[in-house]
Amino acid sequence: MLRSDDRPSVTPAPEHTGSQSAGGTSLDFLADRVDAVRGSLPRTLALAGELGTAVPLPGSGRTALTWQFLTTLAAEDLTVARVVEPHLDALAILDQAGMSSPAGPAGLPGGTWGVFAAEGPGVAVMASEEQDGTWTLTGTKPWCSLAEHLDSAIVTAHVRDGKRRAFAVDLRADGVTPEPAGAWVSHGLATVTSCPVRFDAAVAVPVGDADWYLTRDGFAWGGIGVAACWYGGALGVARTLLAASRHRTPDQIALMHLGRVDAALHGTRTALAAAADAVDDGRASGQEGALLAARVRSLAFDGAERVLEAAAHALGPAPLAFDERHAARVADLHLYLRQHHAERDDASLGRRILEGTLQGGAQW
Repeated sequence: MLRSDDRPSVTPAPEHTGSQSAGGTSLDFLADRVDAVRGSLPRTLALAGELGTAVPLPGSGRTALTWQFLTTLAAEDLTVARVVEPHLDALAILDQAGMSSPAGPAGLPGGTWGVFAAEGPGVAVMASEEQDGTWTLTGTKPWCSLAEHLDSAIVTAHVRDGKRRAFAVDLRADGVTPEPAGAWVSHGLATVTSCPVRFDAAVAVPVGDADWYLTRDGFAWGGIGVAACWYGGALGVARTLLAASRHRTPDQIALMHLGRVDAALHGTRTALAAAADAVDDGRASGQEGALLAARVRSLAFDGAERVLEAAAHALGPAPLAFDERHAARVADLHLYLRQHHAERDDASLGRRILEGTLQGGAQW
């Protein structure tokens, strides 16, 4: 199993000495890297591959740095973060399953990875084990982001007894057909297109046992990684608001917006730091990890929505109309946040709390 300690450390250029760091590693150099790939999907995918060999894995003892990488990327460009995050998550999944290298199981290419785990009405992917022990996938998987551009993916499929299992699939192999006919019209994350993928007896390699994908501790940790991206996107919007406030004397209402934004960002930042410590200390496994992830994601979601609202109210239409980067960041963040199921996820969190108290868990 490849542990993060075996990965090369990311060393910034010596002239970069910014304050956002963990373990003594400055992340300011990532701004230059993002600028170099911005607007180019091929270059962004190449950056994802590069970071995949350098960013520590969650649970490695440097989880805070893992999530700070995602936050820093997202604060600069949410599209870049949206491409990198699932690649890093796929490598973490392979590591958690005991696969031998970040390139994945033998026989599959390296390159960039995705994670295709969504389900949808009327479609499903079924996994079958052949007599020679080979597994194949057949069916349609919805919401497969960048399926036309990635090399490989972790794909969840249905197996016997109603269970689901994860598989590693070469997306360039026979029997794998992305179906991008449905028009992707989103103005947010416009280049991170999602489409169904059809599998016709496509060869696949099992990753973990049946139902392992959803019950492993890393499932919760991956969800917090997405929340780190939401936080980074909100941070980018907040910086636009702060810059605007410095250019003119703010009135009481403007100061109120700045205060609310600062409180929202501080809350999410504190929750992410505490969650990273819990993961590395072994306090984020099982139901405790699932509860932690639900709380952090809810905080990050609410905080990001508060930042978006404050920026809209304080800045008015001008930056949305004339500041291309701000307008894109707002549109990107609005779409990215829809990975959270809003009130439904809050209800799920409430159910966890109630069930925990009924079983003798901690009270408020």
